Amino acid sequence: MIENKKEFKLVSKKNLKSLLPNALTIFGLCLGLSSIKFALDANYSMSIIAIGFAAILDTLDGRVARLIKGTSKVGKELDSLTDVISFGVAPGFIMYFWSLNEFGKFGWMLVLIYTVCCALRLARFNLTIVDEFETWKINYFEGVPSPAAAGLVLLPLILNLSGLFNYQNNLGISSFAILFTSVLMVSKIPTYSLKKIIIPRNLTIFLLLGIGIYVSLLIFYTFKTLFFTGLIYVILIPISYFHYRKNNKVSSDVNEEDDAEDIL
Repeated sequence: MIENKKEFKLVSKKNLKSLLPNALTIFGLCLGLSSIKFALDANYSMSIIAIGFAAILDTLDGRVARLIKGTSKVGKELDSLTDVISFGVAPGFIMYFWSLNEFGKFGWMLVLIYTVCCALRLARFNLTIVDEFETWKINYFEGVPSPAAAGLVLLPLILNLSGLFNYQNNLGISSFAILFTSVLMVSKIPTYSLKKIIIPRNLTIFLLLGIGIYVSLLIFYTFKTLFFTGLIYVILIPISYFHYRKNNKVSSDVNEEDDAEDIL
């Protein structure tokens, strides 16, 4: 008697390549949730570090998926859900436990506004399609991406932990940071995405040296380095806006010339 034995599989052989990037995404989700637990214990240093590692994994999972050709629809949806929790819900909770709870219901409303704006920003990002004739737009996000937004929201707390400057009005600065970042997320201000950076071979050694120096600074001067990183990102926002406008104008002029040549 011949029995048909069906092999039980959690993941089909075709989708085995998606295991690694999806595992990185889930690990990032766990870090985002753990940051809330650290904040509940008033361990804000570990909360910031957990969000930082979650942001690193968020950058890696997509790149790893494309590198090993393991992209999937499940991975895309999982990545968005993870971003909402790790960079939308978690930073809001951390700031609420640290200072916004002193504002009562208004403080909680600020957390809700930030989380909703993060969800809206990710929904818009998932629907964004870059025209094949304007591939240069891949290097720009529309609005501030959620990992960067998490860093901006946490910037007052990072500054407080760095010891660079002692200030008393934690509530006012935190409220401004969360509202300002919420507006930036849902705005259409172009910001650098740095997805298609091409580094010449002769400059690779300097890039590696720079990464080594930055990691060393993070190890020995963690919160000071994070604060100045956030400050540099804020400065880059208007620069990216004008750079985008310049590229857009050049692209429009080229398209107009091509149309004129077709007519002639």
